[in-house]
Amino acid sequence: MAMFGKTTRAGLALTALLASVVEAGAEEAVHHGIDGASLGALWALPFAGILLSIAVFPLVAPHFWHHHFGKVAAAWGLVFAVPFAVAHGFGLTGGEILHVALLEYLPFVILLWSLFSISGGILVTGNLHGSPRLNLSILAGGTVLASLIGTTGASMVLIRPLLRANDERRHNVHVVIFFIFLVSNIGGSMTPLGDPPLFLGYLKGVGFFWTAIHMVEETAFAAGILLTIFYVVDRWLYHRDEAFKARFDPTPDTHKMGLIGFPNIALLGVVVLGVLMSGSWKPGVSFHVGGVEVELQNLARDLILIGAGLASLAITPKSIRAANEFSWGPILEVAKLFAGIFVTIIPVIAMLKAAEKGAFAPLVAMVAHADGTPNNAMYFWLTGILSSFLDNAPTYLVFFNLAGGDPQHLMNELTTTLLAISCGAVFMGANSYIGNAPNFMVKAIAEEAHVKMPSFFAYLLWSGGILLPLFGLVTLVFFHW
Repeated sequence: MAMFGKTTRAGLALTALLASVVEAGAEEAVHHGIDGASLGALWALPFAGILLSIAVFPLVAPHFWHHHFGKVAAAWGLVFAVPFAVAHGFGLTGGEILHVALLEYLPFVILLWSLFSISGGILVTGNLHGSPRLNLSILAGGTVLASLIGTTGASMVLIRPLLRANDERRHNVHVVIFFIFLVSNIGGSMTPLGDPPLFLGYLKGVGFFWTAIHMVEETAFAAGILLTIFYVVDRWLYHRDEAFKARFDPTPDTHKMGLIGFPNIALLGVVVLGVLMSGSWKPGVSFHVGGVEVELQNLARDLILIGAGLASLAITPKSIRAANEFSWGPILEVAKLFAGIFVTIIPVIAMLKAAEKGAFAPLVAMVAHADGTPNNAMYFWLTGILSSFLDNAPTYLVFFNLAGGDPQHLMNELTTTLLAISCGAVFMGANSYIGNAPNFMVKAIAEEAHVKMPSFFAYLLWSGGILLPLFGLVTLVFFHW
């Protein structure tokens, strides 16, 4: 099937070598985790390498990157896995990779694939004209929707109609960038359904409605400022684009506004229920795969998500996907690159979990005052900065545990600390393309629609110029130094 493209012999060889390490782990060891205190900072180099590859190759060798980014990601995975296996044993290395693959990477990809497939079957019709008012409405509505069906679900449902509405505007890059800021990140702050870090908090015992009750001020503050900035900028650019402003409908499709694909909306509901089920149903049944414990509720969730995605592919007319310009390119790019990221991040997370005993001890020490009380501003910024480049879900857990790990204590006596961790993990995922999975998917979809998205470093300039001052204000208002 064309969905998965062609795999070269070199790619197969890299995959096979990595798979052999995993197989060794499955046969030799039960997963106990890596001792992060025993690792030196050099083990973070493969992770830094894949980040630099994502940042540099599209600029200096775009043709090579377009055709070989999957092999580059696999190569960096091997740069970590093979030396680590030689130094620490194939059993430990393979067990850790298997653990990450079964409990983190595969559920991550299954959720994204399911939401991507289903949302591709939902078509917003109508003569959409990318006026500042329409764009503001989509961004504001998407910010709210993100907490109901997740940042990925909201991003995939709304990015295509937003692109169609603005496709012939002379300046449209800013529309996508603010969409990433708001819909793909900050909008997911209100419920555990919104963003993976909050869902992990829910699994750890944080109340389902705790974030909706306690994070509403921070979320409204950040989203309100961003929406205001966006409207001012968009209105200024719109009124200087006379050719576009004169056209009511630059992309004619239908005569009236509407929504096609209601069965897929129901399937989105199935995905939401599947995710909720895995957090609330605890049958106490699990299976062991190569020493990794896979709980029944999580397996059931993944099967439900796969079933919902397959159902969408089966029932959605091809004409709807064609109208959405649906292709598998964005999800393939995310799946391949994040496979390398999930593997190379293993030692980084282990060193962070080692806290004051690990190579990153100076960073960990910054989250407490001299008297031992939590430094909430540093919890916000350190959780956020690391979430900008690491997977924000395990980063959330690291600082959740550093703050004591007791959900009742955190929700009551240390409310501000838990808020700082939660806001940092969710808000600052917008700081880079890899801070949250929807960021990369939105970028890929926009580029397929011929939007000239900024490079990795150029995007950092956008986020640094807009988001970092905003987060400074959030710190001053809510998380005093």
